Amino acid sequence: MINKEIEVSKSQAILQAWMPFKQVIGVTSVYTEEDYARAILTIDMLLNEIGDDEGHPLADVLNYLADQVKVYEDEHISILNAEPRDVLCFLMEQHGLRQEDLNDCAPQSRISEILAGKRAISKKIAKCFANRFNIPIDLFL
Repeated sequence: MINKEIEVSKSQAILQAWMPFKQVIGVTSVYTEEDYARAILTIDMLLNEIGDDEGHPLADVLNYLADQVKVYEDEHISILNAEPRDVLCFLMEQHGLRQEDLNDCAPQSRISEILAGKRAISKKIAKCFANRFNIPIDLFL
């Protein structure tokens, strides 16, 4: 009997924490293109705040949303057989990014050369892209 009361109490506490969290985040599960777009915007905002600080208090939120996006992308988006520059172009379009928005990964001129097919993506830049978009590095190599 006591265990059941504890379980009910815990589930109520989870619910009381979850609903405000869900309201602030705006999306906690990704089922539709709208959910996906909202999650991507939130992920981008969190990446700007967190940067490379894996110990940041919001890192768990970022990881949670990234996992939700990954499940959606695995089911709805196929980019496995694309050229690395096409993958980059696709991701830039999906995230509403311009070349200058990727200056944290490479200079705009280098991004331009990559997109034009004049330069391959280096391992260093591929790693940066993979971290930024939360996808496997091999899609850029």
